[in-house]
Amino acid sequence: METPDALLSRIAAALDRLAPPPATPANPAAGHWFGWDGSGLTDLPPARTTSLSLYHGVEAQAAQLLDNSRRHARRLPAHDVLLWGARGMGKSSLARSVVAELVADGDDVALVQVMLPALASLPSLFSTLAGVNRPFLIFLDDVSLGADAAEVHALRSLLDGGVQARPDHVRLIVTSNRRHLVPRSLAENETDAINPRDAADDHLALADRFGLRLGFHPCDQETYLAICAGYARAHGLAFDPAAALAWSAGRGARSGRVAWQFTVEQAGQQGKAL
Repeated sequence: METPDALLSRIAAALDRLAPPPATPANPAAGHWFGWDGSGLTDLPPARTTSLSLYHGVEAQAAQLLDNSRRHARRLPAHDVLLWGARGMGKSSLARSVVAELVADGDDVALVQVMLPALASLPSLFSTLAGVNRPFLIFLDDVSLGADAAEVHALRSLLDGGVQARPDHVRLIVTSNRRHLVPRSLAENETDAINPRDAADDHLALADRFGLRLGFHPCDQETYLAICAGYARAHGLAFDPAAALAWSAGRGARSGRVAWQFTVEQAGQQGKAL
């Protein structure tokens, strides 16, 4: 008769056989799109991106980010970048679109998107990339720069050039909403043992570490309609400004994201694939 220990061992062995094999670590020397979750580098499929010509209202920001990223891709001096401001105005998609543009131009650059829970593991990622002779852009999306003091100090250390600083062929692109730079609660929390002004200065000092800071602001009606019209032309759709305005009014916002959602709706109604 099988003993309980033998039975448990057999069950464990069966479960091991059913478990999927561990993923093969990505090769950072090949490919252009990677993810980092703290435990290793993984290959990602090419990002779905928007042509830079379709970014209306943020043309200057797009041009500066492209120029800075192109310099880095070509081994020239370049900045770490902070994209801050209104939601839905293209901060995250622009970062991916710029990399796609560089790849299409033949530049050997790669983007690594870091999952935010893995922020503390950035030194390990930098060690992984240190010996790979190609430019990398590390993408941290929607970072709450004011949420955690430890997070603030960790990023400051990485950007300051200390022992765990990012290698010379690695630059950061970080997106954040404006309110995250200086938390609103600091002005209200006067009973805190930490002086609110000192805490605010600490967060501003982190923002100052980024050599290039690009602001994204809510768009006005004219810009919103221009975005909608640009999407309609690009995808061969009939465009109705009144319908676009009604769509934005129903959502209480005008932004690039709302314009794209309107485009998806119009494409569905008009029976056209995007």
